[in-house]
Amino acid sequence: MADTKYTEDNIRSLDWKEHIRMRPGMYIGKLGDGSSPDDGIYILLKEVLDNSIDEFVMGAGKTIEIRIKDKEVRVRDFGRGVPLGKVVDVVSKMNTGGKYDSRAFKKSVGLNGVGTKAVNALSSYFKIESIRENKVKYAEFSQGELKHDSSVEDSGKRKGTKVVFIPDEVIFKNFKYRNEYVEKMLRNYVYLNPGLTIDFNGEKFFSENGLKDLLADNMSKEDMLYPIIHLRGNDIEVAITHSKTQYSEEYHSFVNGQNTTQGGTHQAAFRESLVKTIREFYGKNYEASDIRKSIVSAISIKVMEPVFESQTKTKLGSTDMGGGLPTVRTYINDFLKTQLDNFLHKNPSVSEVLQRKIMQAERERKELSGIRKLAKDRAKKSNLHNKKLRDCRIHLGDTKKQRNLESTLFITEGDSASGSITKSRDVNTQAVFSLKGKPLNSYGLSKKIVYENEEFNLLQAALNIEESMEDLRYNNIVIATDADVDGMHIRLLLITFFLQFFPEVIKEGHLYILQTPLFRVRNKKKTIYCYSEEERRNALEELKPKPEITRFKGLGEISPNEFVHFIGENIRLDPIMLDKQMSIEEMLSFYMGKNTPDRQEFIINNLKVELDAIEEEAS
Repeated sequence: MADTKYTEDNIRSLDWKEHIRMRPGMYIGKLGDGSSPDDGIYILLKEVLDNSIDEFVMGAGKTIEIRIKDKEVRVRDFGRGVPLGKVVDVVSKMNTGGKYDSRAFKKSVGLNGVGTKAVNALSSYFKIESIRENKVKYAEFSQGELKHDSSVEDSGKRKGTKVVFIPDEVIFKNFKYRNEYVEKMLRNYVYLNPGLTIDFNGEKFFSENGLKDLLADNMSKEDMLYPIIHLRGNDIEVAITHSKTQYSEEYHSFVNGQNTTQGGTHQAAFRESLVKTIREFYGKNYEASDIRKSIVSAISIKVMEPVFESQTKTKLGSTDMGGGLPTVRTYINDFLKTQLDNFLHKNPSVSEVLQRKIMQAERERKELSGIRKLAKDRAKKSNLHNKKLRDCRIHLGDTKKQRNLESTLFITEGDSASGSITKSRDVNTQAVFSLKGKPLNSYGLSKKIVYENEEFNLLQAALNIEESMEDLRYNNIVIATDADVDGMHIRLLLITFFLQFFPEVIKEGHLYILQTPLFRVRNKKKTIYCYSEEERRNALEELKPKPEITRFKGLGEISPNEFVHFIGENIRLDPIMLDKQMSIEEMLSFYMGKNTPDRQEFIINNLKVELDAIEEEAS
């Protein structure tokens, strides 16, 4: 092997914006196109919003205005405004910001002085404007390069800060902001900051009751086993209830206003302390899983200088509260031991219902204990000896490894389709689970069926979600089926499975449908893949005269060499989202229950045109 020279010429020093643009994942996690709630474009919005939220927390400004039109984002707060002499520095000099001075910002979200710098560097256009003391100053950038630095001028505007940015399409390809994800983010902000108003494109978000409103807005009253228990302390807030229909545990956890979607030390401490408090209250050593089964809860804590396990702040690593307070674990345990115990003593009707729920869970667990053991043994053997799950390397064989934001599990049906995806996938981050035929319609069935049915049992084991979403192995669960009637039916059956037994998979934005092209249009110079009839017509217009047209009737017809284009960086995913107008039970009853005239009318009105179009294309 020839010697590779390693000299001073090989050493490079990157400036701040070059480093962010070269390694964006270090600063904002994954990139994505906006189809997932943790895609980079939402992190950019969050980083700007966090600064405005910190202003509100410090008592400056009760309203934040957000406007998103096409690809441009505008955020305006009415806080103190950035000191005018530092307007350029705070968005373009690393490790510069007010968050380092605890006198100005206490228990804030953004602590490392990186957030808005990352937004600046990753935006094709970025503008910051500060108004304070009847003066105004602004600066404009492109990809982090300063383009215009205004002088300080007189202003009659209200004090505060305005940021305008357009994510760079060189970094975020084909991106689109989805209002559903933005609105969920904003609701969390107002739940955590009662009294704050956020105006998003003219719609106002506001909360009076904090985390109590969060649970109330995410559940129907009919599904609550008992009224929400709402407890507040100086640096902690908790809301708790149990679901009548849900099987697994559901947690919404926050630190200093940041939604810690992967939990962390505070969530683990809450789960542990809840069990300990309830055992002591009833004087019985109930199983932890029986106490927490069907729980729906939220916890928010405020910590001095929190330590997160990544720049995107989705998992808390801190063990201390800071400011002379005890550890996170001790603080949460002491709070629940006092406040939850007091609540249960003062509300015997709730404590009686809760105890009956725990005892019911205990009976069901014992009834299922034998079949669960057999099912787990089958799953272990199947993982070793069959080909249903082809795992990815990032956690191959390690079911306890932390979920990676890039990890994906494709659920597909049939040997040809699973074969194509398996051969073309990224083996480091993408796994494949192969179904054998159509899954069972699980609507109305008990959790017992998950263990008795081989497909469901192995899928549950692959996802590692039997007890809690905290252990979910894949960030993205993608249903990959043919775009025909059978494929649509399989999608519906799988969505039913998750809604029936693991609704939080959908609630937390982990379930998607893979979009694959219907047509390939090509000539000797160029190939265009088309996902709709409109795209096909445009391709024909572009590639005339008389290009070759191929109609893909199923995933198995797409070669692995081609499939790699559809599950790589240009992957198109349609997220599965819940309709807030209907409860899960209502949805399942309508779509998967006994045939009704209402559903027949719905199918006729909504699918006839689509099926006619498919048949016409096939002919």
